[in-house]
Amino acid sequence: MIDPNFPLIDLHRHLDGNVRLETILDLGEKHNLPLPAQNVEDLRPYVQVVEPVSGVMDFIDKFEWMIGVLVDYDACRRVAFENVEDAFHEGLDYVELRFSPVFMSQPHDLDPEKVVAAVVEGIDQGRKKFDIKVNLIGIISRSFGVDKAWEELESLLSKKGEIVALDLAGDEANYPGELFREHIEKGRSAGWKTTIHAGEEAGPASVWQAIEELQADRIGHGVSAIYDPALMEKLKRDEIGLEINLTSNLQTNVVSNLQEHPLRRFLEKGILATINTDDPGISGIDLRHEYNSAAPAAGLTPALIQKAQRNALEVAFMTGEEKSELLAKKQSRVH
Repeated sequence: MIDPNFPLIDLHRHLDGNVRLETILDLGEKHNLPLPAQNVEDLRPYVQVVEPVSGVMDFIDKFEWMIGVLVDYDACRRVAFENVEDAFHEGLDYVELRFSPVFMSQPHDLDPEKVVAAVVEGIDQGRKKFDIKVNLIGIISRSFGVDKAWEELESLLSKKGEIVALDLAGDEANYPGELFREHIEKGRSAGWKTTIHAGEEAGPASVWQAIEELQADRIGHGVSAIYDPALMEKLKRDEIGLEINLTSNLQTNVVSNLQEHPLRRFLEKGILATINTDDPGISGIDLRHEYNSAAPAAGLTPALIQKAQRNALEVAFMTGEEKSELLAKKQSRVH
């Protein structure tokens, strides 16, 4: 299904939702944490979704031990590094890793600014060791409220040159995007692109707000856009990328089954929809699973799957020159 001549790209991957089970066990033992299990298979149901949950916030509960082992900045650095390593061994050519420093800092009362520094360092170490292009996206977690969002934004701005975009994630239903307009404006003023979680827990109005008020370059999820023909036209006309996460949407009950997922219709409409993993450590999948298993189950033809693969390069947060270099590098390897 995947075009081997074209870069394999993941644009929507939370690094704090992709912590190895082995790392959780190792850090738990090292720091004498009260883990719920002492081996990988017994730990799995506490960390991974083994059956659908009732919604997005229940899915987020699975992060408890993913971030619960982030006892210090070395742990944050390690998790960032391992995300790069795992993406490389997965066969990805480019990945955008996103993270919320406040979310990561909460369990052990770390300094969010130092979390940012540790993540940046871990990513940089990974880039130097593994032949994969990586960019970082900083998250404002709306779930902690407006005031905490300012603290989170300032922590991200401390490394603004190491971050390419700003995301707004978290509890979409109870903390709508309009509460964070000034935060996003400041991020854009810093030179960052913008991707907004919208249309996952809430309806098309959330996506409209993200586009019109927050000036989103891309939308994380955006599933509910299917219910608004005018919004579909807007997404197509303005070439706004959709970061689709098939297995995640199934597990969080955003869709009741993959056959009902609107990804196929988005692609047929000419919308720049892409295929991504979201939180592969929690979902228990990788990007190849999404392309080879989830996408066909969602009704995508091989041609549509490869269209999604090409869309990812088109809407990636890279310069035109960087995109050309990535494509040339991939094709030189194949040939």
